[in-house]
Amino acid sequence: MNAPRLILPVTLLLAGILIGFGYGRWYGPRAEAGAEQSRKPTGYHCPMHPHFRSDKPGDCGICGMRLVPDDAPGAAGHEAPHVESRKILHYRDPHNPEHKSDKPGVNPETGNDLEPVYDGDPPAMPAGTIHVSPHKQQLIGVQYGVAASTAGVHTFRAVGKVALDETRVAKVQTKIDGWVDKVFVDFTGKHVEKGQPLLTLYSPEMLASQQEYLLALRGRELMRNSPLAGSAQQSESLIWAARKRLELWDLSGAQIDEITRTGQPLKNITLHAPTSGYVMARNAFPKQRITPDTELYTVADLSKVWIMADVFENEIPMIRLGLPVRISLSYAGGRALRGRVDYIQPQVDAATRTLKVRIEADNPAMALKPEMFVDVEFQAAMPARVTVLAEAVLNTGLRQTVFVDRGNGFLEPRQVQTGERVGDRIEIKQGLRAGERVVTSGNFLIDSESQLKSAAAGMAGQTHGSPERTSERPSPASAGEHKHD
Repeated sequence: MNAPRLILPVTLLLAGILIGFGYGRWYGPRAEAGAEQSRKPTGYHCPMHPHFRSDKPGDCGICGMRLVPDDAPGAAGHEAPHVESRKILHYRDPHNPEHKSDKPGVNPETGNDLEPVYDGDPPAMPAGTIHVSPHKQQLIGVQYGVAASTAGVHTFRAVGKVALDETRVAKVQTKIDGWVDKVFVDFTGKHVEKGQPLLTLYSPEMLASQQEYLLALRGRELMRNSPLAGSAQQSESLIWAARKRLELWDLSGAQIDEITRTGQPLKNITLHAPTSGYVMARNAFPKQRITPDTELYTVADLSKVWIMADVFENEIPMIRLGLPVRISLSYAGGRALRGRVDYIQPQVDAATRTLKVRIEADNPAMALKPEMFVDVEFQAAMPARVTVLAEAVLNTGLRQTVFVDRGNGFLEPRQVQTGERVGDRIEIKQGLRAGERVVTSGNFLIDSESQLKSAAAGMAGQTHGSPERTSERPSPASAGEHKHD
């Protein structure tokens, strides 16, 4: 009777042990997994910039460091560190770290909210700043140059056309009617010297005036011994009037003296070249009748010529009177002559959007011929200004960017305003100071990396800018949403 009674309790005990063991085996790992899931990080932060937070792992949008979980070992209380407990040194503009203030507020120049700077914070880095290790810089061929304050000569070119110097052009005409008798200069292009005979002409009116002059001379001889008071003075007045008339008709003093000496009028009057030069036009032929409006010859002195250069609108401010220029002749193996700006036209050509600039140049050996095209090179002295190598500027058309070396491998993208190019350097009007170190090679790859970092920082700022964090320190991630100007 005692044996059956003992078998039932032992059986129940063994069944309980088996049930307990099976329950532990079945439910134990799931409970542990639930505990592990309960310990999943609630967020991530940057160890160098604790205020930069994200709900997903990734890189810091400010310095590029790997984000760590809020409950990682070493994080106080397994939570994101509270920077508010540290001492505030001052406040600064995240986009312009040089602007500092003792009180919170807004930068009146940019309109950006000022962020606190705590004791132990690293230097502020604008949005888009990336870190490139020395090894990676060597792989992509990064080279540097220094922004320098330089003065130099800006050179730009224009097309010019040779023209006559209008102040050295003379027209040969008469003031009386007549007929051409003999022609001494009988073809266009002939070179003449000043005073050289050009032609002779017969004019009845000129002949009559000479006769009047001779009669006045004879009258003076007859009235010399006249008892009438004032007769001699009247004779002198007639002579003066007749001689003056011949002078006004361009009869030379030598010709008038010859008439006075011989007592005979000149049947044919000789016209002489008014200046030395080349005959550019001829309209004088034997037996031709001429009038005062007939242009017999056009004589031009080509020892000096004008060059009319077409200068574009953006280069007009650099043109000034007296500016030296270099004139190149393409047909003469690049032979160069010198000239200077003599006049600047007051109006821009509506069709070509260029301004005519007149250049005066010497013409040795008749190298410059009218209507010839030449290359004109202007050399304008520029004042001292900040310049960098042209390769340092990334120009997208809408903006110009340079990458400034902030030390320790940090490269900051900075928008600049460029000016004129001087040789292999380009002027920086705004955005860069003399002495700053900029990237001159490899900046295309650096620009791509910087844009990716800026985009990541912008998305982080939009995702994690929750209302409950508005009382905390302003996040530079949100500053990444602003474009760096």
